[in-house]
Amino acid sequence: MDKIIIYQIFTRLFGNTNTTRKHNGMLDENGCGKMNNFTPATLRRIKELGVTHVWYTGIIRHATTTDYSTYGIPKQHPAVVKGNAGSPYAITDYYDVDPDLAVDVEKRMKEFEALVKRTHKEGLKMIIDFVPNHVARQYKSVAKPEGVVDFGEDDDTGKQFSPMNNFYYCPGADFAPDIDLYHGCEEPYQEFPAKATGNDCFSNRPGRNDWYETVKLNYGVDYCDAGGISTHFYPTPDTWLKMRDVLLFWAAKGVDAFRCDMAEMVPSEFWTWATKEVRKKFRNVKFIGEVYNPARYREYITAGFDYLYDKVGMYDCIRDVVCGYRPASNITHQWQNTDDIADHMLYFLENHDEQRLASDFFAADGMRGVPALIVSTLMRKNPFMLYAGQEFGERGMDEEGFSGRDGRTTIFDYWSLDSLIHGYCSRRQLTAKEKALEGIYKKVLNIALTEKAISDGAFFDLMYVNPTSENFDANKQYAFIRKYKKETLIVVANFADNETLTKLNIPEHAFDFLHLPKGMMQAEDLMTGEKSTVCLSCESRLTMNMTPLSARILKIKE
Repeated sequence: MDKIIIYQIFTRLFGNTNTTRKHNGMLDENGCGKMNNFTPATLRRIKELGVTHVWYTGIIRHATTTDYSTYGIPKQHPAVVKGNAGSPYAITDYYDVDPDLAVDVEKRMKEFEALVKRTHKEGLKMIIDFVPNHVARQYKSVAKPEGVVDFGEDDDTGKQFSPMNNFYYCPGADFAPDIDLYHGCEEPYQEFPAKATGNDCFSNRPGRNDWYETVKLNYGVDYCDAGGISTHFYPTPDTWLKMRDVLLFWAAKGVDAFRCDMAEMVPSEFWTWATKEVRKKFRNVKFIGEVYNPARYREYITAGFDYLYDKVGMYDCIRDVVCGYRPASNITHQWQNTDDIADHMLYFLENHDEQRLASDFFAADGMRGVPALIVSTLMRKNPFMLYAGQEFGERGMDEEGFSGRDGRTTIFDYWSLDSLIHGYCSRRQLTAKEKALEGIYKKVLNIALTEKAISDGAFFDLMYVNPTSENFDANKQYAFIRKYKKETLIVVANFADNETLTKLNIPEHAFDFLHLPKGMMQAEDLMTGEKSTVCLSCESRLTMNMTPLSARILKIKE
């Protein structure tokens, strides 16, 4: 099988060369990236980085304060839009492309279809978001196919819950959140009866920290039943049918995979049904789930998901190792927790929800993430994901507007990033440090793609025979072996700031389990190209010099 490397791109930011960056700036002030910015040359550069799949974040039309009413697109009230650009997870039309991303708004779907073709032509797979749990307050489809009934159009709004309603209601109550409902307009935003809010707030008074700009979708789960929570899945709820049709619509456009937002907030019974329905027509479509509760991982894999975020386990652990809060040896515990579903776990160090690795809130320097990159990418067969700009050390320390200075790259504001401008639009501006980090990412990701020991090989954790000692620091070093046929990779990552002489134990069990050769062998360090002669033995230790914040990847051929 091929190793999957996903490159997440916040489409609105990518290709935007406008450096005005006005705080809370509008589209005409700060500019916006376009789908047409993904030229064949740009896509080739992304592929050369070592990428197999591109996740274009924010493709489907969502709430924004920008007025596109002259194009027949309903205007949104700013009180229920977060930021001027708006959240890509407050969908206003499941069948439409976000107009911000189009050069010609009236041809936005054609521009998307052309993007799909260009992406595929360069040998890349396409991923887009599927947002199943909630929609924008003012959802209204203007692009739905003929005969499609809109969400909520046939709801009985006099009922708090009905299995055939698309939304949940607060009968007889106005929408009255803890926010300014005018937001600079002459008339306030009004909603009667109030609909339940996306983060399972079933009152008409969500707080300012709730997802007040969204409406919860009803999949046949009554959260307010007098006896507790009850489910009503037969006959098939109307929302299930509508969402299946949305998935089929985009799959027919050539989308190869869906990253499913907050998948665990939607019942697994729906996913079991929907993934089967989609694969009846598009058998190779993949589903990637945002599931944060490890106790439910297996439930959602059984329901049809190919991959799930390993956030609470591996991401949180490796972040703590980078920051010095946990020993590197704790990585062993994390992979053991999901060993039976290892191929389904998606590893990452950044995404749009998390703080940038190089931010002051995380590691403060992209180079400090190099050992984490190598461990996350090379340890197992499962996919790895990086976030555009990560390979250049994007710091995420701007205060853009709605998104404050929090170490994250904004998903709510019109903005641009120097790291992406340097990397893809004006490479002459790349700093030496950006070039160096990009070079490391390119090398590591391509090792993952080309080395069969990584994509198909066995894995052996060496930490249990290398406890902290004079010659090995299990707090700062992590070591493992990958083996495929007659090729062996020995990987030692050094999370420490200092250079060290490491002596590595390889147990007899590793030789038996992996059928490792013994004796003097020729080795090449895939990170440096350095060749050496090493002794593989369970009786003597493998000695190597470790530079700070780095890794040795020794390739040995029999």
